[in-house]
Amino acid sequence: MRKPLVVALCALAFAGAGATPAVASAPSPTGADTAAGAVPTTLLDVVNSTVGTAADTLSGLTAPREGAVNFAGAVSLSNCSGSVVRMPGSADDDPVLVLTNGHCLESGFPAPGQVLVDRASSRTFGLLNSSGSKVATLRADRLVYATMTDTDAAIYRLGTTYAQIKSAYGIDALKLSGTRPAAGTSISVVSGYWKRIYNCSIDGFAYRMKEGDWTWKDSVRYTSACNTIGGTSGSPVVDAATGQVVAVNNTGNTDGERCTVNNPCEVDANGQVTVRKGINYAQQTYLFPACFGADNRLDLSASGCAVPKP
Repeated sequence: MRKPLVVALCALAFAGAGATPAVASAPSPTGADTAAGAVPTTLLDVVNSTVGTAADTLSGLTAPREGAVNFAGAVSLSNCSGSVVRMPGSADDDPVLVLTNGHCLESGFPAPGQVLVDRASSRTFGLLNSSGSKVATLRADRLVYATMTDTDAAIYRLGTTYAQIKSAYGIDALKLSGTRPAAGTSISVVSGYWKRIYNCSIDGFAYRMKEGDWTWKDSVRYTSACNTIGGTSGSPVVDAATGQVVAVNNTGNTDGERCTVNNPCEVDANGQVTVRKGINYAQQTYLFPACFGADNRLDLSASGCAVPKP
């Protein structure tokens, strides 16, 4: 898991636009701002009003040129990134779904083995257009699903339909692929928090990945070009050829430590542990479409639904 650069943002907010962009490129964990079971800190509450301006300033200095994959449908959270997504079978009049990480929940990290389903939520998201400009604030009405067991994902539901988003802002949701990606696939990691796109390829897959008390299965390992930084947790990982979401960005090994928080390790089928300092990872999302039916309703008993259950 990785945390946004709260200290850097504070410094930039108070120093003004003359601050250098170097603080944005310093390695730092990418994800939630809370420890397991905790609530957002007072410091985060204080800087929330300045995060948008500071992030905009930094992203204006570091954002790449717009290519085939752009920011349309990406969202910014208070502490992470995310995306407006639809399942392969979603209809235009279905309620919108937003994908991010389980460790980005406003309530803190889910415990190992914990799966949260159908919880009330009023989480807000900043919707971006293709150039990375915020065009709307979206609000959830439910947390549909969240876990950090086997995967690291959270899916929120809005009180707004895809058709309404398209009509008001001209933005289509990103489609979630129902197919497992292959090694060598060219991908883009689209951060709504930083308004920055990382381009690389899938280097391979970790049979198991351990980080602190959590274990994830069949994780995506990036090639080194995707050197994601603080605030990119929850970013959609987009197949550059199809434009579909194949994974959700969630962590990276920062210090070269073995299996500690912010320093995940890979464990193969024989129990052999490998540490790859500076390499970043995502969790696959192809299992989710089988778990959603008509009206974007979650059905964990559906045939083929293989995500963790409560």
